[in-house]
Amino acid sequence: MSAMTAFDAAPVGPAPAPLALVFGASGYIGTNLVPRLRAHGFRVRAAARNPKAIESRDWPGVERVAADALDPASLPAALADVDVAFYLVHSMAAGRDFGRLDVEAAGHFACAAAMAGVGRIVYLGGLIPPDATSEHLVSRRESGDALRHGAVPVTEIRAGIIVGPGSAAWEVIRDLVYHLPLMLTPRWVRCRSSPIALDNLLEYLVRVATLPEGAGRIFDAGGPEYISYDTMMREFATLVGRRRLILPVPLLTPELSAYWLSLVTAVPAPIARALIGGLRHDIPAHDEALRALVPQRLLGFREAAQAALDAERMHTVAARWTEGALMFRGQRPDHAFYAKRASGSAVSTASPAALWSVLVTMGGDNAWFFARPLWRIREGVDWLLGGPGLVRGRRHPTELRVGDTIDWWTVLGVEPERRLTLHFGLKAPGSGVLEFEIEPAGGGARRISVTAYWHPRGVWGLVYWIAFAPAHAWLFAGMTREIARQAEDPASDTA
Repeated sequence: MSAMTAFDAAPVGPAPAPLALVFGASGYIGTNLVPRLRAHGFRVRAAARNPKAIESRDWPGVERVAADALDPASLPAALADVDVAFYLVHSMAAGRDFGRLDVEAAGHFACAAAMAGVGRIVYLGGLIPPDATSEHLVSRRESGDALRHGAVPVTEIRAGIIVGPGSAAWEVIRDLVYHLPLMLTPRWVRCRSSPIALDNLLEYLVRVATLPEGAGRIFDAGGPEYISYDTMMREFATLVGRRRLILPVPLLTPELSAYWLSLVTAVPAPIARALIGGLRHDIPAHDEALRALVPQRLLGFREAAQAALDAERMHTVAARWTEGALMFRGQRPDHAFYAKRASGSAVSTASPAALWSVLVTMGGDNAWFFARPLWRIREGVDWLLGGPGLVRGRRHPTELRVGDTIDWWTVLGVEPERRLTLHFGLKAPGSGVLEFEIEPAGGGARRISVTAYWHPRGVWGLVYWIAFAPAHAWLFAGMTREIARQAEDPASDTA
């Protein structure tokens, strides 16, 4: 296939807007790229491995599909009629073998894109120093190579730290500043990088996709500053009114650094481990070519950090829990973006209506279906601490609507016979959400599940979660089992 794309040919008569596929739409870049593409006049198809991750997004006019680059059979439908595909996939959260999975996924995608006649692939990679050895950085480079081995022209943009809500490196910086007044940090905090504002990166991605000059090229993308990680932390601390003492020490190896990050930040441990290797390098961005091709005003680090905080406050109200949404973090930016999770489920022969009719009676005299004495003890402890633990009751015994209180929970989302989302109201170092879901389980059965999402505030928020974690699986399994039992046998309602 030549380098000509759907954007190069002059239109004859009215033509539909180009169709852009955002592959990896559930990630922090994809989540922000989708509305940006719509604003630039693209038709957009959003693809994610787990469709639940994007179904709650407020994306009018956007087609949503389930697709996984490690499952080649799922790709043709996602790529059909696509003009430009934004490939935003990485597998850091998969653990130790993520590098091999990244390259394998990119190869599958390149083959499927060629067969579908896609005009351009835009790949977001990472800045890579010449002496890079970390799996995280090497896999980014090799994934780009795998995409280029296909027949579709590839534009690769390599970025370092992206300053925006959900960027793992940014969330590490933010968690450290909010969590630790005194930071004994690894030596890599003195390494320098060229952080780029999320808004600047999105502008590069969208505009370069339509330029013939961008086909088949690799571009570095960076901001206007080349600064160290400890400088970024000091700048952010000043911005949010925190005083922090940062003392780099030589004792923290990469392995110990990853373990340390998992203890003091809420960033998932596999992602923290993968990041550490890349954070040990000075990584400048040689971005002259991209600046010339796509001119724009680049935000400095402090401006980018302020824009990230402002962007969170502007998020719309969501009907269900969404990673990082400020409304589920108690409207507090110092509550961790990434949530700790625990869940339980049970399979039932009852109908969705029957399960829902039991679920919506929770609280008040009915309590919480399972281990009622433990709930009462927790409420009493909260009351002794000055919280609302002994405040019980609800507006109506069987009806729920957004804004209702159920004892010390607040209803954030109601989707009858499908999903109920509640916000935690007891005193605790963080923000919690409890979400119930009713889904098909095969064979005419239904699965009732409950998931707790906890956004810790500082180290004590992490300690709080660790202390209660062993009980969560047992408690939630018992809770869902009791809901299923009562739905199947309405005559019995005792836990």
